[in-house]
Amino acid sequence: MTSWKKNPSSNMDLTVVVPAYNEAESLPELAEWIDRVCSGSSIGYEVIIIDDGSSDGTWEAVKRISVANSRVKGVRFRRNYGKAAALQTGFEAASGDVVITMDADLQDSPDEIPSLVKMIREEGYHVVSGWKKKRYDPFIKRTTSRLYNYTARKFSGIKLHDFNCGLKAYDGEVVKSIEVYGEMHRYIPMLVREAGFRNIGEKVVQHQARKYGVTKYGLDRFLKGYLDMLTISFITRFGKSPMHFFGSLGTLMFLAGFILAAYLGIRKLVFVSQNLRAPLVTDSPYFYIALAVMIIGSVFFVTGFLAELVNRRSPDRNRYLVKETLNVGRN
Repeated sequence: MTSWKKNPSSNMDLTVVVPAYNEAESLPELAEWIDRVCSGSSIGYEVIIIDDGSSDGTWEAVKRISVANSRVKGVRFRRNYGKAAALQTGFEAASGDVVITMDADLQDSPDEIPSLVKMIREEGYHVVSGWKKKRYDPFIKRTTSRLYNYTARKFSGIKLHDFNCGLKAYDGEVVKSIEVYGEMHRYIPMLVREAGFRNIGEKVVQHQARKYGVTKYGLDRFLKGYLDMLTISFITRFGKSPMHFFGSLGTLMFLAGFILAAYLGIRKLVFVSQNLRAPLVTDSPYFYIALAVMIIGSVFFVTGFLAELVNRRSPDRNRYLVKETLNVGRN
């Protein structure tokens, strides 16, 4: 993976990260709009456009824009890796004190940039997530988004109305402290909170109708969204100690199966002690249920044990985010 280091002497105010996939038509207008807003607000900025394996003229458009405006930089993927990979690459390359992400399709308004920067720099937010309160999307997309966001709020405990809004602002330290992978871009606020940054805010932002091209997302993204939510919830809660989950579940299942099997055995002994004809333990369906539950419980326990062994060999196991130090390293 390519890695960029921030220049300590840099006084860059803002980095705008723009993932782009087949957005050649909209990029020139977006770059001009960002420049007009930032220049008018005296914000020193850079724009990093990530061409996520586009098959149209997106990269050629990025090169033309960069020639006209040296603040615009570009990264081109060999193939389509997805939005999360594009954001992570942009975060690694960013040198701004504030980082703003926005989609390339002009549905996110750059006019929101000054107020977002102010919320990060002056109001002390670690992350500010956009909320497209009024959306220009089809009815089915609006409805499923509301259901999805309601579930995400209840599941995560983070009170945001629009987890998947592409327009977000971050403190520069935040983006260097998280790793976005898979399709976890939908749950960046959860990753941020797990990294120890608790001041998460929200701002109502303008949503614009798509001007060029077509949406790159289908209905399958909602199913993927719920699966990703389960994944990230598990990782944030049990990623450092998988035995707590698998071991606890396995132990409970094994004990439940053992108690049921013990009951069947004790019942047979009672019949025998009273000289009654005792039914065979194997004639009861509960015997096979008990046996299956004990086997599954054992498998869960062993899974947790193996996961702990793998986790202990992870180079990031003891990676902790230090906020500041006092007199550390002094003789």
